[in-house]
Amino acid sequence: MLARRLPTILPDLSFKEALEITKIHSIAGKISPNTSIITKRPFRVPHHTVSPVSLVGGGKIPKPGEISLAHYGVLFLDELPEFNRNTLEVLRGPLEDRIISISRVNASLTYPCNFIFAASMNPCPCGYYGSKDKECTCTQTQISKYIGKISGPLLDRIDLHIEVQSVKYDKLNSSNKIETSKEIKERVNKARKIQLERYKEDNTIVSNSELTPKLIEKYCKLTNNGKKILEKAFEKLGLSARAYGRILKVARTIADLDNKTDIEEEHIAEAIGYRNLDRKYWGS
Repeated sequence: MLARRLPTILPDLSFKEALEITKIHSIAGKISPNTSIITKRPFRVPHHTVSPVSLVGGGKIPKPGEISLAHYGVLFLDELPEFNRNTLEVLRGPLEDRIISISRVNASLTYPCNFIFAASMNPCPCGYYGSKDKECTCTQTQISKYIGKISGPLLDRIDLHIEVQSVKYDKLNSSNKIETSKEIKERVNKARKIQLERYKEDNTIVSNSELTPKLIEKYCKLTNNGKKILEKAFEKLGLSARAYGRILKVARTIADLDNKTDIEEEHIAEAIGYRNLDRKYWGS
């Protein structure tokens, strides 16, 4: 339910983005005759039996796969451990490079795939490991085998790791006013405008997710206390160089959503908090 609502809070599509999405879907034969241009961000949900070719693209005449069809949108993989591990591993390159190159005897093509990768999974086969309400019936071997289907390098490329507890009836039946997708999207659009203004002089990127190591150094400056917090987390959690850069980009985004010019201590602390789950279950 949460994943399906992601497209409703993403920034509005620019004309350039809409045109790119339309071209990809047209090449794949996914556009209906009545559609002139796609105006909504894609949301792709391939089944866990999907093959590597269907995911990244290919075939006798290379066509875009699910990752390219999700360009400027969301690729959602439900029950992540149910996917073939070899299929998941092909995501590592595209998540880093945002392009996929397909070579065949008669053609060699490169498709863009700048997408948000979202996934969900249970902590164990029965789904109750770590639950406060129900006892887990799995053995430690079963749990390790289950979560071990997700490799460390793939997990390292996911910026936010969130543990969701079961929702109580009182909360579902509550009449308290909650923030709507429309209200959230307004905040997201404001943050995107801040980023567009910040990066207009570089003219190579439009959002924080596209920051290169050199640009991270330029735009993600920390206070001394922020540096100390990140240094402690880096040592204690055994973070990789990739995770370091991703934490800074997430912190920069949190600061933008908070309408703050500088990355403050609470922003870096929150970003680090989103990297703890893999240490809890994967124990790395």
